[in-house]
Amino acid sequence: MQMAIIGLARSGKTTLFNALTHGHAPVGAFDGEAELHIGTYKVPDERLDRLAPVFKAKKVTHADIQYVDVPGGLAWRGGRGGGPSPQVQAALDRSESLVHVVRAFRNEAVPHPEGSVDPQRDIDTLDLELAFSDLGVIERRLERLDTAVRSARAGEREAGEHEMALLRRIKEGLEAGTPIRAQPLTKEELRSVANYNFLTAKPLLILLNIDEADVPQAAAIEEEARARRSGPSTAVAAACGTLEMELIDLSDEEEREFRADLGLGEAAAERISRLSFHLLDLIFFFTGNEDECRAWTVPRDTPAPRAAGKVHSDMERGFIRAEVIRWDELISYGSLAEARRHGALRGEGKGYHVQDGDVLHILFNV
Repeated sequence: MQMAIIGLARSGKTTLFNALTHGHAPVGAFDGEAELHIGTYKVPDERLDRLAPVFKAKKVTHADIQYVDVPGGLAWRGGRGGGPSPQVQAALDRSESLVHVVRAFRNEAVPHPEGSVDPQRDIDTLDLELAFSDLGVIERRLERLDTAVRSARAGEREAGEHEMALLRRIKEGLEAGTPIRAQPLTKEELRSVANYNFLTAKPLLILLNIDEADVPQAAAIEEEARARRSGPSTAVAAACGTLEMELIDLSDEEEREFRADLGLGEAAAERISRLSFHLLDLIFFFTGNEDECRAWTVPRDTPAPRAAGKVHSDMERGFIRAEVIRWDELISYGSLAEARRHGALRGEGKGYHVQDGDVLHILFNV
């Protein structure tokens, strides 16, 4: 899974990127022409760690999130309405969701470009930029469709006219301030425009970058922002980027002690990953053998053959059936062989939808 970290200049995007990925990208000067920062976060999962000894696996592979840190000045070429640069647009297209880092901290050494700290204003500003980008895509497509439809034969116009009507309806919603993720579109309509990679259609996590002094009030800050910004496929979180980044060089034990002493709760990286999987409605399933025990993610209600295709395309193409058992049930038996001996493995066919926490043994033939 890939997520793009976006935000206005001096919002602390790179600081939070480092906190989320345990990276050490330079901060404070990432608003000009610069390379994208890319980092990976391995998602902790106690279930996988407990399954590995059952398989006597030599390797344990957790699911991961790839974060792409988008520089503020590079992202919106030409100012308001200019749209993302080609480099950034490609990264945004590949990203399944967006993390909007919003400045809520005050630091005289890092002046806000607008002269004052106002999270709601900054959220509105970038929302407008994303909408302008989508509107540009729609207008260019409508121009091409208009020419194609007018020159098409009568029997070939229907599909083009239907697409034009849908795009015009989406355009009206955007102009009225409604992102595509919040517009009343059917699943079929969303699928039909998926190839456009509209930015306001992507799930959005608003991440308030707060002062260290505000950490004890983080829950209240989140609740207030959530009341203003709630909506479909939208979540809100708050974290102190500078504090979270300072903790990445501590050992796990030192970090736990530090968090306990300050009452910080779980790490921002863990919380953000959990919120992200929830936003995308993804679930985890597991596979294992002596070589590797691994976690995989798929959308909820994914059929077993498609889940098998995550492991290897041949498994989807030649899918016969899957032997399925819940992770905790397998642990109680101690091995696949023992679970099979007790008849605990269920044989599931192509119509089975994989559930969160399933362990799959996939049978296929190509």
